[in-house]
Parts: sequence; structure tokens; C-alpha cells
Amino acid sequence: MKVTEGKKIYFASDNHLGAPDARTSLLREKKFVKWLDEIKSNAHSIYLLGDVFDFWFEYDTVVPKGFTRTLGKISELSDSGIPIYYFTGNHDMWVNDYFQTELGVKVITEPQQFVINDKSFFIGHGDGLGPGDKSYKLMKKIFTNKFFKWCFKWIHPDIGVRIGQFLSKENKIMSAKKDAEFIDNESEWLTQYCRKKLQTNNYNYFLFGHRHIPLEVELNSESRYINLGDWITHFTYAEFDGKNLSLKKYD
Repeated sequence: MKVTEGKKIYFASDNHLGAPDARTSLLREKKFVKWLDEIKSNAHSIYLLGDVFDFWFEYDTVVPKGFTRTLGKISELSDSGIPIYYFTGNHDMWVNDYFQTELGVKVITEPQQFVINDKSFFIGHGDGLGPGDKSYKLMKKIFTNKFFKWCFKWIHPDIGVRIGQFLSKENKIMSAKKDAEFIDNESEWLTQYCRKKLQTNNYNYFLFGHRHIPLEVELNSESRYINLGDWITHFTYAEFDGKNLSLKKYD
């Protein structure tokens, strides 16, 4: 993939639209849509690294209510020819084909390597990677199991979505406690994951979300790990201009 001069690639994650309530979510959503509108003139492509929605589950004929501004803007950018990649996170792992068929977005469910202007990127949401957190890794296997997803579809959407929203809220409370335990970059479990990956492959950039903490960690002279932060308190994103990757804040 080549980024021509004057074009940029943008990366963002963890909006958790819908939380903690409709009013405050709408304020953040309008800010995010404003940012998308501002970058459309020079965007080569856009990577959304998961948890854009606090809860998302697709029934065969029904999707969660709301978020029309975000979905509409993504559709507009996609229709204009800007490639958009959506990595599912732990709050929206139940994305199926709606984003692809209605929004023209490529959905990716696992971390993936991209080569852009001869730079190697390893990109994903970041959940379930690195050492520890065995309980979550087991829970994710259950939630992504086709049989359990099929069972959940038989719950009426009015009930199923409320259950999902409640579980998402509880999960976020637990995650916030873990984030508060952050000590230093080397203790960061995604840093440990990146260092292990570098033992077998060379990557210039590791890009993840999930942790809600804007981070830039130098792994070696040629490799960095960047965490995108979030669009709840930090409003941070990454920008690649074809040569350099920068972590920025939207004001």
C-alpha cells in the first residue's frame, strides 16, 4: 500500500458510543463526526480499532438503535472512495456483515499486518493479547462461539440489547480498575506482547486501542508501540503521513 504526498492515514478507537447515557454519548459522537468531516479532504484511509460502540449485536434483520451520525458519516467517506477498516473490539465483537454491506467498510476480527510505504504495521484492538487475563480470554471464546451467538439471537432485541448494554457497562467498570493499575511502559502487557512478536518478525509500528491510555513506547531503534487512547476523555488518534506516525489530540 502506498500513501501519496499530501495524503494521510488516520487511526482511532474506543468511542464507546451509547455510554454512559444517550446525552453525553451524543456530545462525544458529534465531536467524533466533526473530526471525521475535517480529515476527509486528505484521508488516504481510516482505521477504526474497535469499541466504537459500547455494545453492538446484529440480529438477522435488526441492529442497535442510534448512532446515525457516525454511521452516516462513515458511509459518506466510504462512498467517496476512502477505504475504511473496522477492527472488532471486545464491546463490538458481534459485528457481522452490516458494516460491509451497508457502510462499505472492511471488517477485521483479528490483529493483522499491513505494509504501508515500506513500513510494517501490526494493527488490532488489543484485547486478549499478552500474558495473563485468562478469565477474559475464556469469556471471549464463549462470546464468539457460533452456538452461543445463535442462542442470543433468539432473545427479543428489546431484551437482548438491554442485557448487552448492562454487561458492557459492568465490563467497562472492571476494565477501568485494571487500567488504574498501570505502572510503567515496561509493565504494560501489550508492550510485553509487542516485544515477544519482535522475536520472530520485524514491525515498525504496533497500533492498538482497548487500554484507553495514549501511549508511545520505543521498543527498539526501529519499532514503536502506540496505544490510541480513547474518545471519552483523551480524544486522541494517530496520523501517518507516509513517513512518520504521530499520536495527536483533537481539540
